[in-house]
Order: sequence, then structure tokens, then C-alpha cells
Amino acid sequence: MIFVDEARIFVQGGDGGKGCESYYRDKFMRYPRPDGGDGGKGGDVVVRANRGLRTLLDYRFKQHYTAQRGGHASSKGKKGKDGKDSVLHVPVGTLIRDFGTKLLIRDLATDGQSVIIAKGGRGGIGNQRSKTLVPPRSGETRTVTLELKLIADVGIIGFPNAGKSTLISGISRVKSKVAAYPFTTKQPILGIVEEDDFSFVIADLPGIIEGAHLGKGLGDRFLRHAERTKILLHLVDMAGTEGRNPVEDYGKVNHELEAYGEPLASKRRLIVANKMDLLQAQDHLKQFQKEINEEVIPVSALGKNGLEALLCKIKEALCTENSRDP
Repeated sequence: MIFVDEARIFVQGGDGGKGCESYYRDKFMRYPRPDGGDGGKGGDVVVRANRGLRTLLDYRFKQHYTAQRGGHASSKGKKGKDGKDSVLHVPVGTLIRDFGTKLLIRDLATDGQSVIIAKGGRGGIGNQRSKTLVPPRSGETRTVTLELKLIADVGIIGFPNAGKSTLISGISRVKSKVAAYPFTTKQPILGIVEEDDFSFVIADLPGIIEGAHLGKGLGDRFLRHAERTKILLHLVDMAGTEGRNPVEDYGKVNHELEAYGEPLASKRRLIVANKMDLLQAQDHLKQFQKEINEEVIPVSALGKNGLEALLCKIKEALCTENSRDP
């Protein structure tokens, strides 16, 4: 499935139905009696969160949505039928913004949550209720942007080729693409980890580079998805392959998180030293721990060493974060 996390759509509520001008008269009546009914209301355009969806792909191919028009009224006071709503299903975690003002309309963060983004027009009023016909109103029109922020318990962050895809493949059901070149992962990938009676959702997020908060590389599109997670796994290539320096890489990623904004910078992080199966990683780890003075969890994602200890740390951190939720 192709992952799409942004889309722009044009929506229009249904027009109201026409009111009726009609008169009832029989042989016993001197003057006819107005009996024209009211027109039906136009349908609304509704956006609803659906946990079964993972992408906004459909809205890249179809961008115009109009709700059903209200039915026209008839004589004998018969009201026109209300138009059906047009319901658009989106993944949980979708933000809806007005395209013109950029203002947030609604953050659909829970399954089944919905919002009306274009109201249907009021039906016309017939002459049974009004001396003169009141014309129907047109439905609202609006252009909105849909912006998906994946919801996961754990997000894996780090420079390209740090081993994020290998790690998520080792601890979850998902099989993320693995290759020895940067940006193998060009879109977030969700996996489910199950440990005895404990389970959580983990996201393999695209690697970042310097200037990511400004949109460079895969940029702030990566950082957006990291915002939704409860904790972050900061994965560091401790072997320093490709001539990289683990301490410098760690500092650069932290800088990008801080530059992006406070909610992300203050999020709890577990530091994971990967590629510990390589000889140079042992020497680098000692220097790394001395420099940052924080707890580091050593693993080899490729050799699947240290993963059980890592899962225990993740479980502990998630239990702490869950207890803080209101």
C-alpha cells in the first residue's frame, strides 16, 4: 500500500430543496388554502476517523466531494426529503485544516470521531408556512487539507542507516525493508509488538538529517509522526559505519527535536546503541557513555542480541507514561 499523509480536497454541502407553492380548494371553500410544503435540507459533508485506515491515498485521486441535494416539496404540505450526508473516512490521527486560513478545524484522534466540514443548505419554505416562497440555500463550500499524524506508542528515531528497519523487524510482526543505503524507509511503518500480556504499537520512522525541522531530507514530515508517540527510541549506530561519529549523531538528532518544538523535545527517550556485534562498537560505547552521561541500552538488531532487555525497558517506560495519562 502506498503511504500518503497529506491531501487537499474540495467539499460542498448539498443544496436545499425548493419549497412548493400550492393551493388547496374544494367546492365548499370560498378562498383557496395555501398547502405548499417545505424543501428538504441538503446533506452535510462529514469526516470520520476509521482505525482500519492507514493512508490518505484515496484523497489524492478523488478531490471533490458533494453531499446530496435536499428533495423538493410538494402539495398537501409534503416536505421534501433531506439529502444524505457524504461521509469521508480517514485514518485515526488525521488533522483537518481550512486551506485558506490554515486554522485547525478538528484533530480526529480517536476511532469513530467525526466533524461536519461543510453544512448542507436549508430547504426552501413553502407557502403553507409563508405568504411568499422563501428560496432554498446553497450548501457550504470549502477547501480543506488533510494531514495525517500516525498514532503509535513508540517511535524509532535516528540517522539514516542506524538500523531502525532491522530493529522493528526483529521485535515486531512487520517486515520493514532493509538495505545498506540511506533512506530505505521513505514512509512511516507501523508494527505490533506482543510480549506475554503486554502489547504496543511501534513506528519505524524515516531517518532524519541536519535541517530536518526546516523540511530538509524527509524533514518535518518525519517529525510530525514522532509527535504522536508516547516515547521515542533514539537509535544510534554505535559502530560508526560510513565514518560517522556516534556522539555527534546523537547531538544532531537532539538538536532537530528541540528545534522542531517543545512537545517533541520534552518527550521521553530511550537511547539504544545498535550494531554492537561489530568490534569497533565496544570502544565507541565507552566513549559515548562518558560523553552523554545517560543510560544506554546496547543491542544488535541484526544479531537479535539485547532485544529482550530493550523490550523490558520499553514496557517499563510505557507503563510510566500510561500512568500519567489523565
